[in-house]
Amino acid sequence: MERGYDLLYTPHVAKADLWKISGHLDFYKENMFDQMEIEEELFQLRPMNCPYHVLIYKRQLHSYRDFPIRVAELGTVYRYELSGSLHGLFRVRGFTQDDAHIFCLEDQIKDEIRGVLDLTEEILQQFGFDKYEVNLSTRPEKAVGDDEIWEKATFALKDALEDKGWSYQIDDGGGAFYGPKIDLKIEDALGRKWQCSTIQVDFNLPQRFDITYVDSNQERKRPIMIHRAVLGSLERFFGVLIENYAGDFPLWLSPIQARVLPVTDAQLQYCNEVGKKLKASGIRVEVCSGERLPKLIRNAEKQKIPLMAVVGPKEVETETITIRSRFAGELGNMSIDEFISRTKTASENRTFL
Repeated sequence: MERGYDLLYTPHVAKADLWKISGHLDFYKENMFDQMEIEEELFQLRPMNCPYHVLIYKRQLHSYRDFPIRVAELGTVYRYELSGSLHGLFRVRGFTQDDAHIFCLEDQIKDEIRGVLDLTEEILQQFGFDKYEVNLSTRPEKAVGDDEIWEKATFALKDALEDKGWSYQIDDGGGAFYGPKIDLKIEDALGRKWQCSTIQVDFNLPQRFDITYVDSNQERKRPIMIHRAVLGSLERFFGVLIENYAGDFPLWLSPIQARVLPVTDAQLQYCNEVGKKLKASGIRVEVCSGERLPKLIRNAEKQKIPLMAVVGPKEVETETITIRSRFAGELGNMSIDEFISRTKTASENRTFL
């Protein structure tokens, strides 16, 4: 991949021993589902992806020359939430994370964090989010790892944020027991803030799983592990997008970009042919019929469909379509190829048709 990540796909269930080694059964059990007994062995739905990625690192011996090592996964995790705390897409019991882990040397922390910050900004700006609240959480009272490595990691996070030019607040003692972290909240169109990206340095899992590398003196050393999620829970991020746009998605983002509407059922066959051609060109389209045209148009507008392609006897005869835009009104009659070209250009440029 362009940014040096290897894509992984790991199991949703593992032997309970894995979560004992990782510490989740000691520190996170109340957020985990009950274990399953299968053939006299205990298995556990995964609450996180991290231990699998550590095992993949551990499958072979690494040299200091191999670093940084970056792995990523769209991994579904399962966390027990009380029924009263569940809330739409924002709080669910099973969700998918854009999860990644970076294994690196101490002197690579800053550059790796800066790379994640750049990637985070690039992705969030695609969706129109450019206002952030950034918090840097430091060492809590109870923590693993010595003072020196905590200071180096915390300084590297600060240095990366300052190098990026982002203002941030210090959450003194708010870090996890296994390392300092950066949390990023995005601001939507109404000024509401939503938890989104997390970058977390981890001294715990490398120690628990005893992962090492061979340094330039042929000695075994322990690498630094960085967790990162840009969008976090994809389900929650979809919820934020819906709230931000009030369900009125721009053309490029709308799940259905165009709806083909026949004046009467006599044009339905041609509408289906138009729909197939638009789909083949990568346009997200559906054909709707069975109602009078004014109601079909009204339904499309209520459902916030960006584009409507109306087909009557004249359009069938000339092999064209008449386009109506929610944002620009009547656009007139055009060929199917012209509509495809204009729609794809508008989508690529994040503009209206």
